[in-house]
Amino acid sequence: MEADTDVRLRREAAEYYRAHRVPQRMEEALNALFPLRPADLYGELANYFSKFSRAPVVCKLAGRKVLDGVGQPTLEVEIYCTVKNYEKRICSAIISSHYQIPENAFSEATEADERERNDSVTTAVEWVNESLSAMLRDLKPTDQCEIDKMLGEYFSKKVEEKKEVEKEEEEEDTLSITSCIPSAVAQSGQKKEAKPGKKSSTEITIPPAEPSESVLCGSLAIGGTSLAIAKAGASINHVPLYLHIALLKRSQDSPKEMTLPLPMVTLLSYEKLSPAKLKLMKEVMLIPPVQLSLKQGIERALDIQKEMMRLLEPAGKAQLSPQLADSKKGRAHNKEKKASPPALNGVSHLGCLITGCDNLEQPLLLIQTACNNIGLELGTDMYLAINCAAHELMDYVKGKYEILTGTFRSPDEMVDMYVELVNKFPSIIALVDPLRKEDRQQWNNMCCALGSKCYLIAEDAATNSSKLKTDHNINIPMCSGVVLKYVNQTKVSDLIELTGLLDGQRRITILGSPDGESSDDSLVDLGMMQILNLLILLKNHSQKNNSLKSFLPCSRIQRLHSPLCQPCRVTACLLSSWRAAH
Repeated sequence: MEADTDVRLRREAAEYYRAHRVPQRMEEALNALFPLRPADLYGELANYFSKFSRAPVVCKLAGRKVLDGVGQPTLEVEIYCTVKNYEKRICSAIISSHYQIPENAFSEATEADERERNDSVTTAVEWVNESLSAMLRDLKPTDQCEIDKMLGEYFSKKVEEKKEVEKEEEEEDTLSITSCIPSAVAQSGQKKEAKPGKKSSTEITIPPAEPSESVLCGSLAIGGTSLAIAKAGASINHVPLYLHIALLKRSQDSPKEMTLPLPMVTLLSYEKLSPAKLKLMKEVMLIPPVQLSLKQGIERALDIQKEMMRLLEPAGKAQLSPQLADSKKGRAHNKEKKASPPALNGVSHLGCLITGCDNLEQPLLLIQTACNNIGLELGTDMYLAINCAAHELMDYVKGKYEILTGTFRSPDEMVDMYVELVNKFPSIIALVDPLRKEDRQQWNNMCCALGSKCYLIAEDAATNSSKLKTDHNINIPMCSGVVLKYVNQTKVSDLIELTGLLDGQRRITILGSPDGESSDDSLVDLGMMQILNLLILLKNHSQKNNSLKSFLPCSRIQRLHSPLCQPCRVTACLLSSWRAAH
């Protein structure tokens, strides 16, 4: 009886292994490895047979709340896969929060913002650990497009659910109000009718601000999961994340060359609520020239920052350069600022110098002085970009922008002011959000006046990445380019599709980092999507350091394979195309 059982088991085993071609492949492996006589024979056998194993599939997702670089809660998503019959942690991704960190905000507003942030992260953790983990089980992490499509459908359902809940709440509120205090409602309605009559006398000639886009609580889960899946796919394919994304963009065609994006490094920041007069320049950024390697560009920016810190020391320690002092501008500047240059107020959470100035030219002259002092020429050895953040300056009562304390400009006057500023300082090659998105005619006028001299970039004036993708008309004002941020429900596939769309419209694409710092260095990999028109905005200390660590290996790849740059990178065709046109 036992003998019959043994014979039957041997027969079944032989059929099982024969069906999986084990004897044939074992013979092939032994024949292939014998001439090599590897020191680790079993290791080589394991490598040989690993080619025939099943592709890893997702077995679970794990979401958890972590702290970002400034101690604020955000989301981390971990990917676990079944690899060769065992559960294995593949990678994790941390997505930056879209919440801006307010400067000098009231305690009530800060507390409300913190509650909203915590609720969003908590909801995102629940989505990842429950719904998304079950939904993506047994899928291949290398199927990025399919998974992103499922994530998009899941998010759309959540949006519809929220709309239904809000609609029911509105109906209940309407019923309770009409049944309880109909007379009070009628009186309040009459009062509200009287107000427009008053406002018509105080004429507002500017278009009203468009309502801010609502962010669905928990939407971090979508972007975090998509990025984690991309990192898992790269890990399984044994390629860097930037190459994995480039292959997704090119439908798995291996790129012949890689293009490094150009960093924009924030040097100065001007607080809106500071005692100084200047309000217009939220950030002044440095853009290294194209001929420098990444390392050389960053070192040059650091040299300028050190000299700026020296100039911003207490009065008497810093003086203007002889070249600037001899010029008419320098004499006028000295006359205006007899006492001392502006003082350094500290370093912001973004890692840039905070100071205050009394006019538009003062910070630019200060940077020019710093460059001259260390033997650099602004406009040749370094370029400038200004984040104007004009949407934060609009006084809706006066219908004008408050560029300096007590100094207001209409949208048309703003255009004239920017034209004069760029003509006086040709080293300015980019203006970010110079106007509100509602002032479309003035955007058009600026593009006509400055389009050949300066890039006009829409950040706040552009909508979020997901809506830009669905709205193929891209409802943004006329501009040279758009700042994209990987936040909330934005997916890797969205960025790939949207950058291709913008590139087809000959717009510059800037990948910006949100205010919330993240220890994840994937920002740089997302910037390596083989987009020829791309800059990367490095603003945060920790994110800047992590990004540079990822940049440097890419620099070596660039030097070996790309004929477009000398010696290390191309500037995303921004400065190179700008120079070619001039």
